[in-house]
Amino acid sequence: MDVVVIGGGAAGLKAASRIRRKDAEAKITVVEAGKYVSLGRCGLPYYVGGLVHEIDNLRETTYGAIRDENYFKRLKNIDILTLTKAIEIDRKRRTVRVVNNGKEDELNYDYLVIATGSNPVKPPVEGIDAEGVTTLASAEDAEKIVEMWEEGAEKAVIIGAGLIGLESAEALKNLDMEVTVVEMMDRVAPAILDRDVTMLVEKHLEEKGVKVLTNTKVEKIVEGDGKVKGVVANGKEIQTDLVVVATGIKPNVELAERAGLKIGETGAIWVNEYMQTSDEKIYAGGDCVETNHLVTGRKIIAPFGDVANKQGRVIGENITGGRAVFSGVINTAVFKIFDFTVAATGVNEAAAKDAGIECMSVIAPGPDRAHYYPGTAYIRLKLLVEKETWKVVGAQATGMGEVAKRIDILSTAIQAGMTIDQLSNLDLAYAPPYAPALDPVITAANVAMNKRDGMFKGITVFELKEKLDRGDDIIVLDVRSEDEFKRSHISSEKVVNIPLLELRERLGEIPRDKEIVTVCALGLRSYETARILKGAGFEKVKVLEGGMAFWFE
Repeated sequence: MDVVVIGGGAAGLKAASRIRRKDAEAKITVVEAGKYVSLGRCGLPYYVGGLVHEIDNLRETTYGAIRDENYFKRLKNIDILTLTKAIEIDRKRRTVRVVNNGKEDELNYDYLVIATGSNPVKPPVEGIDAEGVTTLASAEDAEKIVEMWEEGAEKAVIIGAGLIGLESAEALKNLDMEVTVVEMMDRVAPAILDRDVTMLVEKHLEEKGVKVLTNTKVEKIVEGDGKVKGVVANGKEIQTDLVVVATGIKPNVELAERAGLKIGETGAIWVNEYMQTSDEKIYAGGDCVETNHLVTGRKIIAPFGDVANKQGRVIGENITGGRAVFSGVINTAVFKIFDFTVAATGVNEAAAKDAGIECMSVIAPGPDRAHYYPGTAYIRLKLLVEKETWKVVGAQATGMGEVAKRIDILSTAIQAGMTIDQLSNLDLAYAPPYAPALDPVITAANVAMNKRDGMFKGITVFELKEKLDRGDDIIVLDVRSEDEFKRSHISSEKVVNIPLLELRERLGEIPRDKEIVTVCALGLRSYETARILKGAGFEKVKVLEGGMAFWFE
């Protein structure tokens, strides 16, 4: 059996390796247009930032071997053709025409795997091709950025505040550069996070010295002496020595399109659940294909290394006679921003609304382990629940604590179709060094159940701020201790501080004819207050969801 794989990244090489493990006799040839194969591109920001010292570290095995052409030939008997571009697929003859250094050749195949990945998108802005403007999509890009820094670049502008843009911001700040992030949307990471969660991320970036400009459009890149000198955004020029463009990706489908393969509604290659294209002898995986979003039911592009690896394994399994299925994704993602971990899974509020899913949301900040245990840190967790079924459909979390563990639990719950009632009863591991007695995931589920069952009415920080700005006749009842209140509180004459332990004795100080919003650090004391007030006959009581942890002035 002759198998040709176009693309030496995660999907292509995972498919090739799986084929070899199941078929010792297959002739496997991988065609790669670049000079590197099996490069962990997700690690490029960490190379730029100095945490990874050599590009080759990004293609090392756990035992230190470099996954280059020689490695794949000696270990797996897979032929790798680097610096070789596939230029034409002849489906009738089952051949692939390739070119290397001007010399053309033809490869025969019984099965073909297309894993051509994606290309970074550059916005149509004047000066976008100036010297000093780059993306961070390849080893060459990363090496160019480091070289410019070594040559004296001190200021950087990053266009786009998605995952790559934000990881680039940390990397460049680690090089002591002056960093500005410019984002067209009203928040960072807009594809996965809601505004209340991104506020925390943006605040952390600012605390670390990164300037964040949202609702800001780049209009022009200014050149001088043949190099980039500045970026004009919303009419103002930002001086810079380096520009990193991180405005998204486009699936590389030209070869498949010319071969007459079906292109999906997203602009990526259409594949079925077995990762077959419209030609049963041709499979495809990775950034160049579309897949199903398991919550919305819609087609999306999922350009993540873990997805590519899973798809590659399915391809290899099926080419060797299996019947493996890749059903889809729920867009689970995690990334690091300085001391914060940021993660999300399922849908955010905008995606839920767009898909016609009516949701209830809750915010449940809390410690990541027993609060008395040394090293405990806080996380802020947001849960989205479908009102009709009370199934969990989305979650977001950030903070200095153990975030990834909680998002992985919630990703599993979403894919399993779990309700908040089922989530509340999960049997999770507990010991003080690892979790509180009630894990933050279970606490969030309990908060959602309380809200569903009418135990409290919530109000967001945005809604409260609007009420205060309008001058609504309300009372903001802060039930933290006097010391906590003195350190920070909402700046308004409508705020009253009555510590929770004094509340029952001081109920007479609280007017019964006004709307009352209860506030504390995280939300637990606010909820306790709301129940006390309701029990005492107060009717118009709301809880500030997330407490002061989410407040902004």
